Amino acid sequence: MAIAPITGKLRKRFWLDVGCALGLGVSAGYAYWYGVHLKHIERQETFYVKLEKERAAAAAASA
Repeated sequence: MAIAPITGKLRKRFWLDVGCALGLGVSAGYAYWYGVHLKHIERQETFYVKLEKERAAAAAASA
């Protein structure tokens, strides 16, 4: 007795799989962008503003 082949599984769940993949991918992208990337950029900008203020203060003190 042969086992019948499983057909149509990919087609039946294709749109569900694509939708879940896109949804999770976009969600992960937003989580990274707002949770990690923007905080890093803010920290970097704060550092450079502080550095520029220190340089300006040193230039004013030596002039």
